[in-house]
Amino acid sequence: MSSVANWAYTSWTTLWKAKKDKNGKPVFSDPVHFLCGYGSELKSGKLDIGSEITIKLVFWTEYADAKKGDFIAIGKHSGDPLSAGADEIKFIKRDEDLFEHIADDYTLITAV
Repeated sequence: MSSVANWAYTSWTTLWKAKKDKNGKPVFSDPVHFLCGYGSELKSGKLDIGSEITIKLVFWTEYADAKKGDFIAIGKHSGDPLSAGADEIKFIKRDEDLFEHIADDYTLITAV
């Protein structure tokens, strides 16, 4: 972890990898815990014609293994993401580590 991230990413979050079983039913990995910063955004946007989203939570982290469709929740949780009140990651943005070039920064965005 870069020294800037060590200073900025001080809150725990939990992520569950999501996939589908052979019947198309969602299944989740064991929870993964990592440090992040988080906040809310009051923004709406359009994905396609007639498709609008409202951003719910934004997580800033160096954790590079999150994928669109995974579930994320503030804090350390065990068990499944639905009982933890986790939200689905809808968008991921990747940015360069400008200062130390140790690990890129990721913005994980959930929406309603």
